[in-house]
Amino acid sequence: MAQLFTLTLLLSWIQAFLCGVTTVKEFAVLEGRSLTVPCHYEPQYASYVKYWCQGRMKEFCTSLAKTNPSSTNPAEDKASIVDDKVQSVFTVTMNSLKEEDSGWYMCGVEVGGIWSADVYAFTYITVIHGMLEVNNPLRGEEGSSVSVECLYSERYRESEKKWCRSGDWSSCLVTGSEGSYEDTSVAISDDRTGAFTVTLKKLQMRDIGWYWCSAGQQQIPVQVLVTPRPTTTTSVTLPVTLHHSVDHLPPSRPITKERWNGHILESLLVCASLMVVVGLAILARKMWKLHKRDSVLRQAKEMKARCNECSRDLGDLQDSAVIFLNKDSQDVFMH
Repeated sequence: MAQLFTLTLLLSWIQAFLCGVTTVKEFAVLEGRSLTVPCHYEPQYASYVKYWCQGRMKEFCTSLAKTNPSSTNPAEDKASIVDDKVQSVFTVTMNSLKEEDSGWYMCGVEVGGIWSADVYAFTYITVIHGMLEVNNPLRGEEGSSVSVECLYSERYRESEKKWCRSGDWSSCLVTGSEGSYEDTSVAISDDRTGAFTVTLKKLQMRDIGWYWCSAGQQQIPVQVLVTPRPTTTTSVTLPVTLHHSVDHLPPSRPITKERWNGHILESLLVCASLMVVVGLAILARKMWKLHKRDSVLRQAKEMKARCNECSRDLGDLQDSAVIFLNKDSQDVFMH
């Protein structure tokens, strides 16, 4: 009998750990803020009482909220609980958290009885005295604007807020008495309720790097990444008629051995034709030179023949006798 009791109790504890309630394992929240924790349970526990308590062990867990209408929540101003039986989840909201509220908490379903244990799940909540950042790293395109939200705990509500380039404290931009700062490239706005927003305007490539969000003595790093502006390319659209003509061109034929031989034959014919033309031109020139030389030789022969005739005439004149017509002329010539 004792063994059966032990086995039943062991099974109930296994059920509590494996298939009862599930939640997120840990949370981090800034001091002074609220936190909502979802606790999911199996549908068969829809009608059971749900509870939220602080502690690591069920037997020593301090109850903070219950769904039982007949009971009062001992820390109603600190925690509240809402059960959604349709979705099989109950949510717990913790308000105005302090640093000392950090620790283990339990989502539980009150099963009760000797033969069955409660089902529950643990989570750890860290309440931070300092700062957190949202959407880090910052990514933007060259020329655009991006924003980062820097969260701070309650005690830094009245502190001045800064935006600094990492490694260069002289670059810090500080909010004024109204909780704001703005110039041509940076704008800072503090809502004085736990967050301030930094907006980087008209991003440039030189803005790439690490920065600090700062509240009081607390700082958190923020990385800024800038992508180059895409270059615009001009596309040239061909006229419609040209597109049609290109589309209807016959497909190019591959160069085969027969086509290659045909190209060589055509080239040889062209070369042979050119050689014939050049040979005929040279022959014509030679014949023209021969013709001119023959005509010069004929003229020279004619001139020589004429000169020979002239010589014979002169010879005949030398051999001929002079006949005087009167005697006085003859006497004078004789003397």
